[in-house]
Amino acid sequence: MTTAQHKIGSGFDATSTATEVLAGIDLSGKFALVTGGYSGIGLETTRALTAAGAQVLVPARRPDTARAALAGIPAVEVGEVDLADLDSVRAFAERFLATGRGLDIVITNAGLMAAPQTTVGPGWETMFATNHLGHFALINRLWPAVRPGARIVSVSSRGHFYSGIRWHDPHFEQGYEKWAAYGQSKTANSLLAIHLDALAKDRGIRAFALHPGLIQTPLIRHLSRDELRAHPATDEDGNFIGAVKTIEQGAATQVWAATAPRLDGLGGVYLEDCEIAGPAPADGTRVGVRDYAIDPVQAARLWTLSAELTGVNAFA
Repeated sequence: MTTAQHKIGSGFDATSTATEVLAGIDLSGKFALVTGGYSGIGLETTRALTAAGAQVLVPARRPDTARAALAGIPAVEVGEVDLADLDSVRAFAERFLATGRGLDIVITNAGLMAAPQTTVGPGWETMFATNHLGHFALINRLWPAVRPGARIVSVSSRGHFYSGIRWHDPHFEQGYEKWAAYGQSKTANSLLAIHLDALAKDRGIRAFALHPGLIQTPLIRHLSRDELRAHPATDEDGNFIGAVKTIEQGAATQVWAATAPRLDGLGGVYLEDCEIAGPAPADGTRVGVRDYAIDPVQAARLWTLSAELTGVNAFA
């Protein structure tokens, strides 16, 4: 498969912070939406974007918690939405569209990792429903407000290595494995950006997927102490060591994706460490991006499936 996955010389790297990648960039007059923008790297993303002049809307399942976390940060507002509930997504989008405002940046940062098996709606596996289908529906519902020139940033992760899309059993009705479920949802995040970019680039709207890096955030809350201790990047107490990013570094790649002039005219690619990632090596080393996570045929197939499941498709 021909790939656009090659470095472009961004001038940044794994140690760069969100503030550093925004140096000299004026976001005055820009409106951004950041799901999960009140915790972990989402909070740092919100903080960095507003410091550069943007106004930020943070959709949150727990709006009171979000407002408390965001207190003192200017130019931020909170809206209520539960990504696992399509009625909640629809209501949120309708409220926003009624304001007549436009969107210049959308960062789908919220998500679950390695959650125990649960289902939502008509029996959908919860991580696939929340991490992917909820964001798919949100983007499509909000599409009339997305301005030409906007960027859509889908936060995937290196977790996509755990699984491609399980076309035969996407909701794990035939047996559950939490890392495969997480991996499928992260592959879906990447494929969403691939096909959305193909659909929207003629309007000058570009989409990117990314791996933010290994960061110790509340995302690990579903992991037991034994699971943390067994992770190759942790010490005997389950604390991450080595090439672990700070929260400020972890937010950098999504902020770079949303704003970097170096990415003008580009899209439909997977990023890591504030760069376009290379293809994953054949030896199985978990760096770069697997072919199935950037495959345009699978991306189109997933878009069709997602539209059928959610009942929404702005490009139909």
